[in-house]
Amino acid sequence: MKHLLRLFILLFIVTISCDTATSNKTVTRSKVNINKDWQYLEESVLQPNQALEIEGWENIDLPHTWNALDATDLDPGYRRNASWYKKELDIETVSSNAVYELYFEGVNIVSEVYVNGTKVGGHIGGYIGFTIDITDVVKVGSNEVLVRADNSYDPEVIPSQKSDFFIFGGITRDVWFVTLPATHIDKVKVSTPEVSKESATIIAEVSFSQFLEGNTIDATLKAPNGAIIAGPKVEIRDRVATVTIDPILNPELWSPKTPNLYTLTVMVKDGDEIIDQTEEKVGLRWFEFKDHGAFYLNGERLLLRGTHRHEEHAGVGAAMSNEQHRADMELIKSMGTNFVRLAHYPQDPEVYKACNELGLIVWDELPWCRGGLGNDVWKENTTNMMKEIINQNYNHPSIVFWSLGNEMYWLPDFEDGDNTVKMNEYLQLLNDLAHEMDPSRVTAIRKYYEGADIVDVFSPSIWSGWYSGSYKSYQKAIDQYKAQYKHFIHTEYGGSSHLGRHTENPITGEGEIQADGWEEAIVQTDVANIAQIGDWSENYMVDLFDWHLRISETDSTFVGNAQWAFKDFGTPLRPENDIPYINQKGLVDRDNNPKDSYYVFKSYWSDEPFAWIESHTWTERQGPEGTQREISVYSNAPEVEFFMNGQSLGTKKKDITKFPASGLTWTVDFIEGANTMKAIGTTTNGEQVTDELNVNYRFTKNSKAKELTLGSKKLDNGHYLITATAKDSNGLRCLDYEDRVYFQAMSGGATMKSLGTPTGSESIKMANGRASIVVQRDSSGAPLEVMVLNQSFKGTYLVID
Repeated sequence: MKHLLRLFILLFIVTISCDTATSNKTVTRSKVNINKDWQYLEESVLQPNQALEIEGWENIDLPHTWNALDATDLDPGYRRNASWYKKELDIETVSSNAVYELYFEGVNIVSEVYVNGTKVGGHIGGYIGFTIDITDVVKVGSNEVLVRADNSYDPEVIPSQKSDFFIFGGITRDVWFVTLPATHIDKVKVSTPEVSKESATIIAEVSFSQFLEGNTIDATLKAPNGAIIAGPKVEIRDRVATVTIDPILNPELWSPKTPNLYTLTVMVKDGDEIIDQTEEKVGLRWFEFKDHGAFYLNGERLLLRGTHRHEEHAGVGAAMSNEQHRADMELIKSMGTNFVRLAHYPQDPEVYKACNELGLIVWDELPWCRGGLGNDVWKENTTNMMKEIINQNYNHPSIVFWSLGNEMYWLPDFEDGDNTVKMNEYLQLLNDLAHEMDPSRVTAIRKYYEGADIVDVFSPSIWSGWYSGSYKSYQKAIDQYKAQYKHFIHTEYGGSSHLGRHTENPITGEGEIQADGWEEAIVQTDVANIAQIGDWSENYMVDLFDWHLRISETDSTFVGNAQWAFKDFGTPLRPENDIPYINQKGLVDRDNNPKDSYYVFKSYWSDEPFAWIESHTWTERQGPEGTQREISVYSNAPEVEFFMNGQSLGTKKKDITKFPASGLTWTVDFIEGANTMKAIGTTTNGEQVTDELNVNYRFTKNSKAKELTLGSKKLDNGHYLITATAKDSNGLRCLDYEDRVYFQAMSGGATMKSLGTPTGSESIKMANGRASIVVQRDSSGAPLEVMVLNQSFKGTYLVID
């Protein structure tokens, strides 16, 4: 009897354990973010058991990169190696009717994934999401997830390390735990083969994990206004269903001004029960490139007004939050932009979502950036990336261009890698693949002339006024290229500017130059390369962009262009820049603070009424008494009245054929001391927008700098802004002093360094005799002691009790 009782108890325990571990209950699709509570180990050992034996794992949350600060510190190079990530994933129940997956939005740049000691997969390429099926290894309770991420030098994986941007290592995007029913939808591929203003057709190809007898497919389409559109037709063959919705009468079209999105819901049913369902956003639009002419969207000419975006931010590198991604795209859109080139790699899913919702046309780019043609392994990896990009991003209505690369021939990583015959054979393969996978979009490349006839749309290199020539030669360049290339677009133009640096007489770049291979002869003139001799002032960049926009906005057959780049970004190739290791061609700094040129673009493109006096970072000026100055107001108001020291200098009408500032310029006489300027713009409906600027003007020119002084300002967050000022022997600020200075917190706190911003680097060139850094107090209670120095002035100290 005791033995029977023991057996009964044992069977009961086993039954309870089995019921806890596995369940036959109905499983519903779920996607849970698991960014929180990971651990990080900065060791490059190869095996998970080796990593687990090492102490010193650090608690972190994702996204994460180990290059958040070392990429933009003052030491040459940055960590290119492997690290480990670990998470304990708790699962309450495991069902035999379920599929379990991990979805990684991006791991840079090669990864291996282990769950409960078993290798379950990995991925090559850091900018594309990938799914790992972990169904066979998960268990109830705690599951150990280990990820090895590696951004080591590897010439067989693009992008080439010779590219002008950092390849950040780590799990740089979100990670998700996905639960699916055994019968589930694998993928929905949405096409819109017929779209007009009168009607449209949607065809969705739906693939399944399995399709059992008795299962049915249903679909609904919800219009942007919430109305349900009837009439989906479903045809099923094997494990693929074709859902057709036709016609959609009087469709609400997707465009930059009206980014209307339909919602397509696809369901797998067993009788009346919904087994699984997914939702896809659908945009109805069509486009056309006129031969040697303009771009048309939905039958109407649309000038592409664009910029570029690198995926990084001050303090976090590429490990940006979704909120930071969205903030970038909203700032881009608020400038009036309708086009963005995602350079030079596919970006976070949040970016495409924002582009769909905000109305930004996208150039999506394969990261074949420099490095030439590689070996067979390189080709396999690159081809796989092209397939992954199209498969992952196919449904986004914002995407018009599949870019196959940028400057691909340059700086080959392999012997004979710049052989253009072989490069063109491979480029043709990629082009054919892209059209086979997606015949509805165009292919493109930039600055590879030998392959210009292979792709649909080509962008040559035109850096008028920076790497060569004068910005005043821009019309000449685009006229020639429009005639030369059937579908010509201009991506990348601009130049570097140091936030807060100004000059009374910006250069114009007229003459003949040697371009050092950067530029073709079409825009060469008689002066040296402005990128090397220029003053990097905000004034020059305002003039350069103003000229480019005046040309592009008045050329009726121009497709459009994209300024390089919206935001300052890190690069290992530019240690000598005013902010070391930062490409300063942005319209905003690396922390999204606008430079002057941002408002130039806004004056041409934005519908949001505003007026802005050039320049709010130029409040200390000098000149001989009686010298008149020209003041520009950038505004989208049709007329602006300007006041100087309370006196109206008249009202002017905006005319984009005039330069500078579309004719909104006034000649002023500064008085010595305080001056107040005010601009009042009047919109077409009578609304007024105003801007005011106070300027301290002096008639005495500073002499040679004799000392550095330090001052401080306590910020709202409790940190201190420490400012160094170069002064002459009379105590005047030296507005022409631009030498590099170095900051150091000696005690009582630490500098906010390695951020790559105008107040976030211990080494920085001065802007009009001034430079600043933010310092954070520590908890020691010791006085805060800060030093600034350079070769000329040795050291100056500031002590804050």
